[in-house]
Amino acid sequence: MKHQFDAFIDDLKSTHGRNLASVVLYGSAVTGDFVKNQSDYNLLIALHKITPEDLRAAQAPMREWSRLGHSVPVYFTVSELQNAADVFPIEFHQMEQAHIVLYGENVLEALNISDEFLRHQTEYELRSKLIKLRRAFIPASTTNQSLTALMANSLPDFITVFRAVLLLHNVAPPIAKHDIIAATAQHLKIDGKPFEKILDFKENNSAKTLDDKSANQLFADYMKQIENVIEAVDKV
Repeated sequence: MKHQFDAFIDDLKSTHGRNLASVVLYGSAVTGDFVKNQSDYNLLIALHKITPEDLRAAQAPMREWSRLGHSVPVYFTVSELQNAADVFPIEFHQMEQAHIVLYGENVLEALNISDEFLRHQTEYELRSKLIKLRRAFIPASTTNQSLTALMANSLPDFITVFRAVLLLHNVAPPIAKHDIIAATAQHLKIDGKPFEKILDFKENNSAKTLDDKSANQLFADYMKQIENVIEAVDKV
């Protein structure tokens, strides 16, 4: 990916000039959990100022980046990163823990992340994702393939929130997804096996070994353990 990153950064430098402060890679590509053809390259672009003209000018580099199959990065101003850190503690804790500066200054180095709203955001994210999961199950339950895809695609979002769950319990979250699951199961005293099974067949493309009965039972176990995590957060 180095040549693609280099070319993209050159395009950003040509587009934004001195207004470009930093380009930061974070997420699974840094933690070692990246799955080819499934995971995204998560990029944060920091500008000194952001106007509609700045965003309009970004159309050309973003068009090429998207053509290569990548999602559009998030844009922040340098000052916003400080001011927004307490509003999005989950996301910024994740960025702070594992990131690589591809260009410019390390705008995440001196973040002042307040955990005042961490419990609220954590419970909100878990409950909203569970509601979304239940809704998605209705159409996905018609085929084994759709159901296994639903579990595989939804789990990474829950694991991201599990990092925040560990922080709420004064536990430094690991970086790798398997380690996060193990730590969450250990400290919350829940069964982590459903999460491990889903992550294994996501990484190894082995979901085809599940029959309908096994897939439906795994989903039931999956949903039950998510409910157990929410219950534990609610008691914090």
